[in-house]
Amino acid sequence: MPGPSGRKRYNVLAALNAVTHEVIRVANHSYINAESVCDLLRQIAAAGLPRPITLVLDNARYQRCELVQALARSLRIELLFLPSYSPNLNLIERLWKFVKKECLACRPLPDYETFTRTIDDCLNGLRTKYQEQMATLLTLNFQTYEDEPVLAA
Repeated sequence: MPGPSGRKRYNVLAALNAVTHEVIRVANHSYINAESVCDLLRQIAAAGLPRPITLVLDNARYQRCELVQALARSLRIELLFLPSYSPNLNLIERLWKFVKKECLACRPLPDYETFTRTIDDCLNGLRTKYQEQMATLLTLNFQTYEDEPVLAA
């Protein structure tokens, strides 16, 4: 959304519990960086989840840095990095697609505050208002190609 001084950003970095569908998130209005990931790791550790905890991440540079990896080790959180260009293997990507479709849906919103509130309301309603959709969307079914014949060109 354009603002008086240019583009405004609303960044949400989140972790999705694959079993309970609970979402732990950090948000800011500037940029996602290594410190944002560290904030998320601290929130995950403080949530009192049963161990072991494995956090699935893509290959963003700020997620792979030593600061993040050292904190994850100290908090006993395993970091699992997916191969490049494989968002289909990350369950939270389904959630982001749902949020975009459900609360933004290519409709104009009157201002930046409404935009951020709409996203937050959607995320806050995942376990209540959108519980049925989450039960079918966030299953652990992933398509693999192990038994599929591969054709060589």
